[in-house]
Amino acid sequence: MPLRLDPTLATRLARAGRPLAGMWVCSGSPLVAEICAGAGLDWLLIDMEHGPSGLESVLAQLQAVAAYPVTPVVRVAKNDPVLIKQVLDLGAQNVLVPMVNSADEARAAVEAVRYPPRGRRGVGSALARSARWNRVPGYLEDADEHVALFVQVETAAAVEAAGEIAAVDGVDGVFVGPSDLAASMGLLGQQSHPEVTAAVRRAFSAVLGAGKPVGVNAFDPEVAQGYLDAGATFVLHAADVAMLARGSEALAARWVPAAEDGPTASY
Repeated sequence: MPLRLDPTLATRLARAGRPLAGMWVCSGSPLVAEICAGAGLDWLLIDMEHGPSGLESVLAQLQAVAAYPVTPVVRVAKNDPVLIKQVLDLGAQNVLVPMVNSADEARAAVEAVRYPPRGRRGVGSALARSARWNRVPGYLEDADEHVALFVQVETAAAVEAAGEIAAVDGVDGVFVGPSDLAASMGLLGQQSHPEVTAAVRRAFSAVLGAGKPVGVNAFDPEVAQGYLDAGATFVLHAADVAMLARGSEALAARWVPAAEDGPTASY
């Protein structure tokens, strides 16, 4: 039976009349991913870089969210052609590559997601979920239409090269990471520092000037709105683990009396 794949995040961004709102799925849990997928958000970031997700977990999360009208993006742990190939073969249509600091590194990522002669992705569509085991007609010929590549700008050096990175043919968008950017600027943990937000905006200008969509993560609503006003077209507004941590803390603060002489016993 012939099958059709969903539009990529790049296609959704091109069609959208508003910025697309998303959240991080860092837990590695398919159940949590499915709960988030049904919330009504536009996109989810399944994270292999800072979460416990391995290949099997990513597969399970992609399968769990497939029933919902949300676009999953998989962030690989590094700019590695073998890892990218494996994630694509699992059926990821949208890949985010972290720590891209130059146009050359962006071109390497592009080569990893494209089949020869335009790239070096290994051919295994008959064996893989990517083409639904050869049930997607013309997958090899049309593979570039089924895969979107986003690269992450998250160092001071990358901000200066953001325009060149965005201009690389095959880069569908750039995602700016304020956390590592702050660290690279000597402002560890100060993502909302004025110098950091100014650097983020400089990256925005360079990426938008190259004609590509630009995204960012911003959990502070005021900071997020500022980035939206500056032209961000896709934003991560929260993370599953952070929401669970803050929610459980609020629950404890409401119902567990503060102990004056030590921690409260569990039972």
